[in-house]
Amino acid sequence: MIEKLEMFIALAREKHFGRAAESLGITQPSLSAGIKQLEQQLGVLLVWRGSRFGGLTPEGHRVLDWARRIVRDARTMHEEMRAARHELAGDVHLAVIPTALTVASQLTVAFTKAHPNVHFTIRSCTSIEILNLMENLQADAGITYLDNEPLGRVAAVPLYREQYHLICAEGHALAERSEIDWRELANVSLCLLTPDMQNRRIISQSLHGAGVRPKAAIQSNSPVTLLAHVETGNWATILPRQLASFLATGRAVRSIPIRENRQPHSVGLIAPHREPHAPVIDALIRMSRRISEIAGR
Repeated sequence: MIEKLEMFIALAREKHFGRAAESLGITQPSLSAGIKQLEQQLGVLLVWRGSRFGGLTPEGHRVLDWARRIVRDARTMHEEMRAARHELAGDVHLAVIPTALTVASQLTVAFTKAHPNVHFTIRSCTSIEILNLMENLQADAGITYLDNEPLGRVAAVPLYREQYHLICAEGHALAERSEIDWRELANVSLCLLTPDMQNRRIISQSLHGAGVRPKAAIQSNSPVTLLAHVETGNWATILPRQLASFLATGRAVRSIPIRENRQPHSVGLIAPHREPHAPVIDALIRMSRRISEIAGR
């Protein structure tokens, strides 16, 4: 039953029989047979079928909610029994907004030092993608903004508050400033993250609040790409302090604090809201709290 429920979750996620089968490492006929067997066991039609996937039936949507809960509980039970016999071990899939990747490394380094048999796969994602990955059981936890857009029902641990810096080349007109205000960026040629990034939406709000219409001639979902353009001297960018410090080290660029006129946004760890959590996730939450306490001192 669990295997068939995982097939159904994959199909609902991919909305395509071929892609769902590929994501599970099985053949498409095996997937189709598994879904039909699940429908026979439950006595309801789960998927509208034609020449291709036609979506979930009303019963399919209800079963999807149950399937996610059952599969998540089964995984938690398995991990709890394994943890009872051995030290914490296994693979953790962590989805992280690009601007928090350096902070994520602090968490994973500390965690793997305490639990060397736990391995991490870290994926850079938008805040919306993180929630979708967690909902579809493709991510065990995430690091994202906690207070700017709705998160739904999750367990959350604040890690730090974002403070923004302007990053520019050493020869830039603003390079010698020790601090700058948002409204002073009105005539600065900026390269910024793409609008699907929550960080970009926050920066745009701050600029618009200061009466500035940003001149973003270059947009990218990669902070590294932004910095590469900054180094040419033609553009400047805006990044959180932690990431700016990491990327600017050893480069001919300046990182200049931007004066804030509002409460900085909080970034932290999120995990599905459930009791109990899998032992590894429970330990990850506790480690996040310790890191947060240290950062707050």
